[in-house]
Amino acid sequence: MTENNDVANPWEKKNQEMDLIKDKMSQIKHKIAVISGKGGVGKTLVTVNLAMALAKTGKKVGVFDADLTGPCVPKMLGLKGSRLEAGPAGIGPAEGPLGIKAVSMDFLLPSDEAPVIWRGPLKMGAIRQFLGEVAWGELDYLLVDLPPGTGDESLSILQLLPEMDGVVIVTIPSEVSQAVVKKAVTFARQMNVPVFGIVENMAGMICPHCGEMIEVFSKGGGAKVSDEMDVDLLGSIPMDPRIAADSDSGNPFVVSHPDSPAAKVFSEIVSEIKKRVE
Repeated sequence: MTENNDVANPWEKKNQEMDLIKDKMSQIKHKIAVISGKGGVGKTLVTVNLAMALAKTGKKVGVFDADLTGPCVPKMLGLKGSRLEAGPAGIGPAEGPLGIKAVSMDFLLPSDEAPVIWRGPLKMGAIRQFLGEVAWGELDYLLVDLPPGTGDESLSILQLLPEMDGVVIVTIPSEVSQAVVKKAVTFARQMNVPVFGIVENMAGMICPHCGEMIEVFSKGGGAKVSDEMDVDLLGSIPMDPRIAADSDSGNPFVVSHPDSPAAKVFSEIVSEIKKRVE
């Protein structure tokens, strides 16, 4: 009886892909995903500034922009126009400020206007290729910026990445965001990935004239979700007009304004994360 290679090959290919992923990830000490239940809460901003805050402590850091259809990491790291290059060891990531390494679908697109119009199987194939073929080298931390929600990309990465240390979940104080972020907490728990805690972004704004706190999107949403879902509130980041300006110009906020209240919160969150994993 002849062997049915058409049946055997898909399994063999899958095993080979997993071996490649394990090999590349074996050089990375800690892997952390940043997720949100919905878009528009500043998840990528939080990812980039947490990465920079980690790099400022002397850690070797990489950022994988896994939001294939809406990649923003290169813009915020000042890496627009960079390209990935293939070498003997694999795909070489771009290098940003403080030596941060970054990989994004944006590096492969011909222009800012070019959309990624892919169905699920194509996106999953790209994620497996990024995970298995990018030569990150030795890193202390890899932060994975997942797309909003709990869809294909997030599911695949949490399943494929070996020994994921945990997830950080980003929300804003509004009730709409609170309702959706609970789904993200439940999603991580169902995937058996530890939840480090919640980061509440846009937690009020300090008036530049009087110094008083203005509650733009309600108040205490992060603390409420933290209590109801029994997860830690890692920090509440106040709004600062300079954050948007720095993100647009590719200057990570924690580097350009290290003494600001928001930058200090990022540093406190990083200290808490390091306590959990090191």
